[in-house]
Amino acid sequence: MERPKAEVCVPAETKRVAEAVFRGKNRYIAAFDKMTQLFSDEQFDHLYSHRGQPGFSPARLSIVTILQFCEGLSDRDAVDAVRSRIDWKYVLCLELEHPGFDSSVLSEFRTRLVEGGAESLLFDTVLQFMIGKGVVKTKGTQRTDSTHILAAVRGLNTLERVVETMRHALNALAHTAPDWLRAMARSSTITLHGA
Repeated sequence: MERPKAEVCVPAETKRVAEAVFRGKNRYIAAFDKMTQLFSDEQFDHLYSHRGQPGFSPARLSIVTILQFCEGLSDRDAVDAVRSRIDWKYVLCLELEHPGFDSSVLSEFRTRLVEGGAESLLFDTVLQFMIGKGVVKTKGTQRTDSTHILAAVRGLNTLERVVETMRHALNALAHTAPDWLRAMARSSTITLHGA
């Protein structure tokens, strides 16, 4: 997939609506205004081919991943937030009409990071920014291996795949054996309420 380019300025209409709605009282917008360009697509060059269909910007996917972590959202919920929330559109520099992307893109992005040996890239970039702003002191050691964070990312990927597999199986059963599925759903409900 070709490496796409992200715009780094907030579209005028998105900015106008966000300012009217939030009036300077949104943590993501306030943080974005201080950070502006935390990630660039060039940081992810080694993970993407330069041929093929353009995809969603890896710099934007990095921001989505961080926002997703901050709010404890599943991939599906994070994509819904990209599609529907003004503050997320502001931070991602997207037009209000932007339709977002499929939730599988987030899983593919995390897989790309892990397979490309770049799993610490997001953490290291945020850490360097914080050091530059004086939020984190340079004396002492900051852990950049973050094994618990890497494990959480891998766990999220696995959980998302299990949920998507279950959803797909239930949808297939709903089409091929709807009566059996209804009976199983009723017996599960009775068991749950009776327990």
